[in-house]
Amino acid sequence: MKKVTGIGGVFFKCKDPNKMREWYKQNLGLKTNPYGAVFEWFQGADNSKKGFTTWSPFDDKTKYFEPSSKEFMINYRVENIEALVAGLRNSGVNVVDEIETYDYGKFVHILDPEGNKIELWEPNDVEYEKMGKEMNSETTK
Repeated sequence: MKKVTGIGGVFFKCKDPNKMREWYKQNLGLKTNPYGAVFEWFQGADNSKKGFTTWSPFDDKTKYFEPSSKEFMINYRVENIEALVAGLRNSGVNVVDEIETYDYGKFVHILDPEGNKIELWEPNDVEYEKMGKEMNSETTK
């Protein structure tokens, strides 16, 4: 069974997320939205299917990364999150919360041995793209 299929997102803390998004937009050409930026790509196994990776600066006082004290969090794209979480629990991995389901995918958080919080995402890329279009958000290609 596949576990991680790709990077779903990179999240990091900063003093001023709005300023950071604007800097990346102006200097590196990211097409930013209120949450960060979304990179669009095509999946290697089926290059007719789109995939997405999120880049998102968070306020440095955010509690979202807790219980980790780190300044970053990586989101990994996964398949079959329920089976993966069951296997992780059986292996003694610290699963921080329960699986949450949204139209655009399922999420859960774990901690690695050094206390880095990791977000696991079983994406529904079709719904994720629809959500972006509803927000009038452009993707970075």
